[in-house]
Amino acid sequence: MKYYSLNDKSNTASFSEAVIRGLAPDRGLYFPKNIQRLSDDFLNHLDQKSPVEIGVEVMRQFVGDTIPETHLEQIVADTLCFDFPLVSLSKKLATLELFHGPTMAFKDVGGRFMARSIGYFNEQNPKKVTVLVATSGDTGGAVASGFLGIEGTEVIILYPKGKVSKIQELQLTTNGNNIKAVEVDGVFDDCQEMVKTAFLDKDLHAVYNLTSANSINVARWLPQSFYFFFAYQQLLQKGFDGNLVFSVPSGNFGNICAGIVANQLGLPVHHFVASTNINDTVPRYLQTQDYHPLPSKQTISNAMDVGNPSNFIRIQSLFDNDFEALKHQFSSYAFNDDQTRTALKELHGTYNYVADPHGAVGYLGLQEYLSQNPDAYGVFLETAHPIKFRDSVEEALNITLDIPAQIQHILDKTPEKTSLKGYEAFKEYLLQRA
Repeated sequence: MKYYSLNDKSNTASFSEAVIRGLAPDRGLYFPKNIQRLSDDFLNHLDQKSPVEIGVEVMRQFVGDTIPETHLEQIVADTLCFDFPLVSLSKKLATLELFHGPTMAFKDVGGRFMARSIGYFNEQNPKKVTVLVATSGDTGGAVASGFLGIEGTEVIILYPKGKVSKIQELQLTTNGNNIKAVEVDGVFDDCQEMVKTAFLDKDLHAVYNLTSANSINVARWLPQSFYFFFAYQQLLQKGFDGNLVFSVPSGNFGNICAGIVANQLGLPVHHFVASTNINDTVPRYLQTQDYHPLPSKQTISNAMDVGNPSNFIRIQSLFDNDFEALKHQFSSYAFNDDQTRTALKELHGTYNYVADPHGAVGYLGLQEYLSQNPDAYGVFLETAHPIKFRDSVEEALNITLDIPAQIQHILDKTPEKTSLKGYEAFKEYLLQRA
């Protein structure tokens, strides 16, 4: 498998090169040259496969010969160390819980797969890999957990000051070891831009071997397709035969983009719904065909506070930049915080289900789509455990959440972080550490 830059198709890389570089030298995102549909035999017997068998089959063509089969199996097994239960709420509605991993967010999958891939690639490389990651909340914690203690790597996490939850900040700032946290005076888009700028900085490349752990990195992005297969597998085991719709809470759009990859691999998905908060660049685009990013705004679903989603260009590429083809299989709706709180109450009151604000937005988008397409079966992704947004959930529902073991052990830890503002300050910080 070869990958090319979405800025210049002649700029190509292998899987290992794309993973280590993170971003192409021309600042473009890497994209697979071709996506081959999985065999009918595999797809027809999906309900009989193990999670590891599914993961290996999905990733085999994407890694090519850069990772031997036995190592790929181990990487996938280490990645999928937790469950992905599909919880039925009604005859036409279910939620896929993606928060049973070590940091209680869906990003544990991509974070763990990428960390172990880089660990494998770096075994023969004497130069340490420095992973830069911008986070609006959950990405940083998942990447920190995935890379913690991985030989030959260090991770530097940039997050916007005052715009992540208390528990999210503890997950970013209490790891120690090879994990460093940088609190940026700005918004997520500032953090993301600083990471992208660092990749092109010749002064930094003279002393660092840089890569990214955001979903711009193919090793973070592509494994997220696994759990769309897991959801369908669980439906098949219950005798499902219908039009399947996934609603995905969307910020940087890597998760729903991976779902579309799963569809192109042969997974029979009827429609995708990208559910956003008031950071509505993509919903506006689908209405006007004018892509006009705006500065991100803070919400209670902060992991989706992204004004310029990096992965949307990949989604456009998956549909061959055909706007009508995109609209046929892809919808996007935006919701504000009041609507999100109402959805939290509705899920709790109607279904006795406690969601987090991101899952609530996913539920809202699904309800919007199902109101116009009542014959479909809808699954919304519950991307993080509600405890990670404890204040918002407890206030909306007037309940007290139990604290899971994954969270309890960090509550008494002291955050360690560096505070700064602007790219030049970040560059100076990196050069001083080199």
